[in-house]
Amino acid sequence: MPEFGSDSSFPTEEPVCIGIDLGTTHSLVSVFRDGKPELISNAHGDKLTPSIVGVLQDGQIVVGSAARELRVTAPERCAWVFKRYMGQERKLKLGDKEFTPHELSSLVLQSLRDDAAAQLNTEITDAVITVPAYFNDHQRTATRLAGEMAGLNVRRMINEPTAAALVYGFHAREEEKNLCVIDLGGGTFDVTVMEVFEGTLEIRATAGESMLGGEDFTDRMVSAVLSGEDTQLELAELQQPLRVSRLRGECEKAKRLLSKEESCKIRLPDQDGNFAEKPKTYRLTRADFSRMCDPLMQRIAGPIARALRDAELDPKDIDDVILVGGSTRMPVLRDFVVDYFGKPPIIDHDPDEVVALGAAVQAALIGQDAAVDDMVMTDVCPFTLGVEVVKEFGGHMQDGYFKPVLHRNCTIPISREEVFSTVAANQTNVTLRVFQGDARKVADNTALGELEVKGLPPGPAGSPIYVRFTYDLSGVLEVEAYAPGGERFRTVLTNHVHQLSPAQIEEAKRRIDALKFYPRDDLDNQKLARFAERMLGELHPSQRQQLDEALDIYEDAMARSDREHFASAKDTLLMVLSSLGLDHEDH
Repeated sequence: MPEFGSDSSFPTEEPVCIGIDLGTTHSLVSVFRDGKPELISNAHGDKLTPSIVGVLQDGQIVVGSAARELRVTAPERCAWVFKRYMGQERKLKLGDKEFTPHELSSLVLQSLRDDAAAQLNTEITDAVITVPAYFNDHQRTATRLAGEMAGLNVRRMINEPTAAALVYGFHAREEEKNLCVIDLGGGTFDVTVMEVFEGTLEIRATAGESMLGGEDFTDRMVSAVLSGEDTQLELAELQQPLRVSRLRGECEKAKRLLSKEESCKIRLPDQDGNFAEKPKTYRLTRADFSRMCDPLMQRIAGPIARALRDAELDPKDIDDVILVGGSTRMPVLRDFVVDYFGKPPIIDHDPDEVVALGAAVQAALIGQDAAVDDMVMTDVCPFTLGVEVVKEFGGHMQDGYFKPVLHRNCTIPISREEVFSTVAANQTNVTLRVFQGDARKVADNTALGELEVKGLPPGPAGSPIYVRFTYDLSGVLEVEAYAPGGERFRTVLTNHVHQLSPAQIEEAKRRIDALKFYPRDDLDNQKLARFAERMLGELHPSQRQQLDEALDIYEDAMARSDREHFASAKDTLLMVLSSLGLDHEDH
């Protein structure tokens, strides 16, 4: 097996697309060279760059290791774990300056870009950036914007577990197996179930939490030391910030030590964050730490069960469990994997580094590198996409309900159409409100945008309106709607690919148009449906059911506009007609 992760300098003048793992606690940058992905060291010679930004007394901004020192000595002038707040309307104050989460992330990305440019001896403009699989629309928007602010053309955003699986699948192209990638980083948790066969990596399902990671395990330990619940921790952070920041550092060390030892002692700082010559200590065993982390492990178990359920697999069906992210080193997690799946996890690569290496493999796929020319990767939508609808209860219409069009974990790119209807007679216009999520009511989902459909033809309540969602690999969602005989309206929702140029949006539209398939608009398909309907009335009652069921499937396939599904449904209908001695070509 080739060795991944070795570090070297590659003087070059050729354009380079780098891979970036923008992590909650640490970030890494990589490049695909000489047929394999390699990590690039930062200016300090380290592969891991702390995702920390600080502001010095003179106003100078520092990133990485230099900022990490401020986390202990001047936490009020330092920001970390801001990845958790990506996509939120909030500001973080560092001294007398304020930054948004995506601005802070852009500073980390710029530092990584500069390190890569120095190592590779070339200007860096293109990058693949990894994101948690369960990042929502707004979080992905903020990540792309951060990359653009750092001077990067973000060629693709790839889910972190997918990136990790690319590294493992890079070597196992001839194997056939089901993989489960568990990614527990500093601030986020993802699980992805995938199938590897004949050089293809097919994502089956993904799930997770964007507010669960190693920092939460550290918080549990800090809370225990403070002899209180999480609210006690929050209060202590406000009243004694230096004490808590120093104690957090001690708990981080203890958490790592418990991965090797059965017990450890945590030094207790005073309220100013200082240690006495002989400081008091708090003894903690591995078993104690496991017990205090039980609520977090229950939160981890939920998404794993959901991903397996969506993939229609049981734990016993998983051949290999791959651990990704530095927090997966904790024995409590590894013991959980053994209990849940009945087998030990696979850790062939450093869990801190494998996502960044996978980003470089994705960059190679985009660049059509010969070393990966026989690799194919599919991905899925981690969230359900749909529209707001009204429902009738006791004769009254109630709005605010969510109706899916694209379900979570459907393979992308995809184009699918659903039929909706008007709620009033002679309704002239409809406002389609588009949402992302899995909740029954739209108030609990994420709003993506709207499409106004005007000039509807006159008709009774319940007149059909066809709505089509088309979603491509670049993260562009197009929504199209029309009524029979009316004008087609469409919009490209690019708020999750912020600041795409007009040329890029037009290119996305061309890709989307190539995905579309309109079998219902084809006259021959309509004639076949009408013929089958007419023949139903001429058949003996004992023969009707088979044709009726085949016709239902055929009409449903025309509405869904899936090429393979429609072709299968049409073949089935033709075979049923033929078996009944009915040939539509003769009519």
